Amino acid sequence: MANTEISPTARALRALEILRERPGTTSEQLAQRLGVSDRAARRYVAILREAGVPVESERGPYGGYRLGRGARLAPVSFTQEEALGLVMAVLDGRPAAADPEDPVGAALGKVVRALPEAIGRQAAALRTHAAAAPDPYPAHPDPAVVSTLVEAIAARRRVLIGYRSGDGDEWRAEVDPWAVVVRRGRWYLLCHSHRADAVRTYRVDRVRTAERSGTPFDPPEGLDPVAVLEQHLGTGWAFRTRVLFEAPFEQVAPWVGPAMGRLEPAGGHCLLEGSTRNPAMYAGEWLAAVPFPFKVLEGPELRAAVAALAARFTEAAAATAEAAE
Repeated sequence: MANTEISPTARALRALEILRERPGTTSEQLAQRLGVSDRAARRYVAILREAGVPVESERGPYGGYRLGRGARLAPVSFTQEEALGLVMAVLDGRPAAADPEDPVGAALGKVVRALPEAIGRQAAALRTHAAAAPDPYPAHPDPAVVSTLVEAIAARRRVLIGYRSGDGDEWRAEVDPWAVVVRRGRWYLLCHSHRADAVRTYRVDRVRTAERSGTPFDPPEGLDPVAVLEQHLGTGWAFRTRVLFEAPFEQVAPWVGPAMGRLEPAGGHCLLEGSTRNPAMYAGEWLAAVPFPFKVLEGPELRAAVAALAARFTEAAAATAEAAE
């Protein structure tokens, strides 16, 4: 678990869940479950009361906190199609949720058990008998980190993040968090980094710590988080890339994703400018998939990666021809 500052609201909601599960919990027990002091635990109970949650307290050896009448949430009604769609979406996004011991799996189990029998039976059967292949590259952000980031975005306050890159480098930076964007199963923080003095996109699953500061900020007016994220996914990496495709823009564009950089028309051809931290992957997985002639105009690292890839393919083709003779 990341060493993350958990918001009072998040702890108060966790306290509500504890009191719902274990009526009669004392302040000492609540403090222990929350990992805070006894005084802090009482403060979270006060937050719940201020929010209109009827938390009652009883003194004596059998006393403690318990929820009063009216504390239950209103029932949520699902159709069978909605219930099955929910289970399918959870398993699709997080295959580990098929395991009841997984945190998301445990939450999904609570939802399924709360459904009416006729609808819940189908949802439970789907969850039990659908085989979900494990994700070979899991990237699940810490919910506490996400909570801190979202609260900072809503309050328009800067955040100090601790980050670990894919190469294992660790650093800290103060950022203006503009938005959290989910793209193709990955969570990204779109922000202005004061460390780099530039717009940056960070993988949220690589944010190790997040601490909200009191410094305010104003996000760009009319910000479109998804569009800005797409524009910046291919920028800011260690190795610059500049590639000329000898084909019209309209033909090449469907083959070039935003993470490869920015593609622009260049006469009857088109020019791709971006950056990468992994030239071998850029050449072997991305450029090799584009079915048009190209030249690497800039980026010695990318040029070397393309040459190495071409040599491998040439060697493989020669070996295949010799074997066929």
